[in-house]
Amino acid sequence: MDKIPAEALQNAQGGAGPSDEEQAKRAADEQQMRRDMLATILDVGARERRELDDEHAASVSRIAMVSQQRSQQIEGILFRMAQGGQLRNKVTEQQLIDLLDQARLLQRFYVAT
Repeated sequence: MDKIPAEALQNAQGGAGPSDEEQAKRAADEQQMRRDMLATILDVGARERRELDDEHAASVSRIAMVSQQRSQQIEGILFRMAQGGQLRNKVTEQQLIDLLDQARLLQRFYVAT
C-alpha cells in the first residue's frame, strides 16, 4: 500500500490539522517568498528606508510600519502588475510614492461615495 502523508492521515483520523510549528514554517516561507518577489520588483531606493521629505517618505517597510493593511494593498498591486507583465523595469521610490498617492485618492473616492 502507498504511504499516506502524516498530515493527511491525521486529518482523516479527525486530527486538528497542521501543528503550530508547521503553520509557523508555512507563514515564514510565505513571508520570505513575498520579500524575494519585492526584491525583484522594487529598486534599492524603494526597498530601503529612505526619506524624501516628511510628507513623502516611502518604502515598503515604512508603509508597513504605518499601516499593515496599506502595505499589503500596495504589495498586492505590485504583484499583480508584475504577473501581468505591466512592469518593464524595477519600481523606483518615486513610482512607489505615486502608487501610494493613487491608492489614497481611490480610498477617498470610495469613502465619499
